[in-house]
Amino acid sequence: MTETNTISGNRGLQVEEPLIFEMGCEGRSGVDLPDPAPVDLDRLGGVPRRGKTGLPDLSEPQAVRHYTRLSQKNYGIDTGFYPLGSCTMKHNPRLSEKVARLPGLADLHPLQPQQTVQGALEVIHTLAHWLKELTGMPAVAMSPAAGAHGEWCGLMAIRAAHEDKGEGYRRRILVPESAHGTNPASAAMCGYSVESIPAKENGRVDLDALKAKLGPDVAALMLTNPNTCGLFESEIIAIAQAVHGVGAYFYCDGANFNAIVGRVKIADLGIDTMHINLHKTFSTPHGGGGPGSGPTVLSAALAPYAPVPYVIESAGGLELVEGARAGTKPFGRVKGFHGQFGVFVRALAYILSMGSDGLRQASSDAVLNANYLLACLKDVVSASFDGPCMHEALFDDRFLKESGITTLDFAKALIDEGYHPMTMYFPLVVHGALLIEPTESESKETLDQFIAVVRGLAARARTGEAEGFKAAPRLTPRRRLDETLAARTPVLRWKP
Repeated sequence: MTETNTISGNRGLQVEEPLIFEMGCEGRSGVDLPDPAPVDLDRLGGVPRRGKTGLPDLSEPQAVRHYTRLSQKNYGIDTGFYPLGSCTMKHNPRLSEKVARLPGLADLHPLQPQQTVQGALEVIHTLAHWLKELTGMPAVAMSPAAGAHGEWCGLMAIRAAHEDKGEGYRRRILVPESAHGTNPASAAMCGYSVESIPAKENGRVDLDALKAKLGPDVAALMLTNPNTCGLFESEIIAIAQAVHGVGAYFYCDGANFNAIVGRVKIADLGIDTMHINLHKTFSTPHGGGGPGSGPTVLSAALAPYAPVPYVIESAGGLELVEGARAGTKPFGRVKGFHGQFGVFVRALAYILSMGSDGLRQASSDAVLNANYLLACLKDVVSASFDGPCMHEALFDDRFLKESGITTLDFAKALIDEGYHPMTMYFPLVVHGALLIEPTESESKETLDQFIAVVRGLAARARTGEAEGFKAAPRLTPRRRLDETLAARTPVLRWKP
């Protein structure tokens, strides 16, 4: 608990309250409900309830105040700069949110007859068109629920293509060291073995090492571009040619698409499939587990294997295809219904309001802001690689050497300064990594203030103030937690 000299434990408007279970009083209720009628139907599969559900008994004001206070303790993009690298935590225009709440779009049911939801099908179809236009790809699977789901979808299409050609013996997937952790996990879920590809000293894929691992049993390469070090893979054309040369496919992780939208069409790079995080690139509140959406674009070679459902134009209007058609061999379904529709609405509103020039400017500004941070900090915080970056700037802990201060200590000190920390210890190829993605949303004034804080903390670290860093954060409702213990032995149930 935070130390304070007030009688209540509160600090001004920052109220210190017990757990919601500790505030409850048995028999108290915030709402009156009629007694339920007796129910004979066994809804618990023969397992009767043996005790109370364990919910706290609260009055309405208690419940409202509790959740309002929780919201005030949370950090979000609407309260401050969110420099979380590799996650694109950018401002979401309120226009997109307003459109997603329109009754004709928000009140639909996935089991409605198709003739009653032609507008919704048009949203899906139009968004699919623009995603294909922005990537240069001929097909897109709209139903994947988020990034890793999109990875799995792309790999399943690759697997179906190989098996259709009688090449089911291709069981290896190559993944660079700097890849997101979901990449090897997705490959393993598809039944593949995973082999790692090292990076060169400049942070990019070692092409020679890649070529040495290529062979007739390789199914695909999974590569992120720009990669997780915030760098564009400058040899990507040669990489694609090498992969295709052994009959394998080229999967690209589209998590960092926000850096290149409107600047390059990924089809021109030789990519066969890529998922697109609509929640990162095309305006949806991001974080806390959702919502997300991961449409997956497919090359001509993989398009026939796209999963169902998908929307087509027919004589009677727009039609939702649920099975195989002439020339198609869908590998199956990846989701119960038609995708994350609310995210589709937001993404389409964003794309149409921005236009091609606006999308190009957004990605350009994201790269500009990251390079501005890199230029203003690299003399005091050790940059991991020479030269400019793309949408995120990567630093490491060499500037903390012999100070007794760790990457975690430095990040915790940022919390006392009013900032959510940058990504720590990722990518794993860089020791003590500090990964910062400012996005295109932030003004120069916001970046300058953040730069001043980071420079100030770096100066303190050089003077040996390790004790202060170890104690941070000191000004938050809770102090430093034992995060390792909490992860290994979490307490998930309150007991009186």
